[in-house]
Amino acid sequence: MTVYLFAGGGTAGHVNPMLATAEALRTKEPVSEIIVVGTSEGLESRLVPERGFELVTVAKLPFPRSLSFSALVFPFRFVIAALSLVRVIRRRGVSVVVGFGGYAAAPAYLAARIAGIPLVIHEANAIPGIANKWASGFASRVGIAFSGTPLPGSQLVGMPMSDAIAHLDRATKRAEAYRLFDLDPALPVLFVTGGSTGANRLNSTVSDSIDEILASGWQVLHTVGESRTFVDPKRTGYRVIRYCNRMDLAYALADCVIARSGAATVSELTGLGIPTIFVPYPVGNGEQFRNSEGVTSAGGAILCRDEEFTGAYVTGTVIPLLSNRETLRKMSSAALGMGIRDGAERMVGLIASGRDGLVEKGKS
Repeated sequence: MTVYLFAGGGTAGHVNPMLATAEALRTKEPVSEIIVVGTSEGLESRLVPERGFELVTVAKLPFPRSLSFSALVFPFRFVIAALSLVRVIRRRGVSVVVGFGGYAAAPAYLAARIAGIPLVIHEANAIPGIANKWASGFASRVGIAFSGTPLPGSQLVGMPMSDAIAHLDRATKRAEAYRLFDLDPALPVLFVTGGSTGANRLNSTVSDSIDEILASGWQVLHTVGESRTFVDPKRTGYRVIRYCNRMDLAYALADCVIARSGAATVSELTGLGIPTIFVPYPVGNGEQFRNSEGVTSAGGAILCRDEEFTGAYVTGTVIPLLSNRETLRKMSSAALGMGIRDGAERMVGLIASGRDGLVEKGKS
């Protein structure tokens, strides 16, 4: 039996691929043990126990970006967290650490190095985070979701996805999806999503333009975010929901999508071959632009800057696209041509390679 220590958390971008990989590994190695390191504040504090994995918590330790008291005490707190995980590694007989970035990952990376066991990491974004940049220099294996991610020695594995999406048969799920979302099976569906938290720009532009979109012969499913202020204009064919807990069914009925370009969203839509207009979130280090570059360059998606996603853009670009079924078909084919749906299985293979490779080195 092998004991694995998975590390990552804070946001869905770290937690979801971590759990998808953990579940794929549990399926392949049902007798192995998987321990997950996270924080008590992040999304993992709820999702990890729900999925049946043991959670070990460490303090939330964001890397300091300016001189402050927190920056001065950070090295001491960081080492204390890492040493606590070294004790877990030795007490539980952990054979390999698998990291997905985020607040909990960096102490686990240092713990793996101190304990002298293999470290395998996965980077979800086209622009790597601080923890994975640092750890890539001594990791046994590095998996990336997007080709061209600048990490040394990396291997393209794609994005680990949940079974429900990775193995989604859209055609067989469409009838169920239409019933769930109370939409008309005779009309095509535009799915609009700003992610789990929603996006004000997408919300306001789509709601302001909804009459024009509906008049083009399409209906709209729109996730607006649980915490967003939003007034539903109450139009027939416009289905507004706060949060979607069945993204597989939303994807099943989507004939076209307007979305932010978070790493998971880009990977899922590309893997499923759904033509998309990506509107990257304009704040951050530009990773959302980079995440969508590959599929847009291949012709599988269209990129629109946040400030350009206006009513005029809907009239001049979105509605003409919805009216052109041949263009949508070509976009779908282009996306499918570069999509990866077995990222979780590929990541499990990379973990095995990293684990066994270091064992062999130690023996020689």
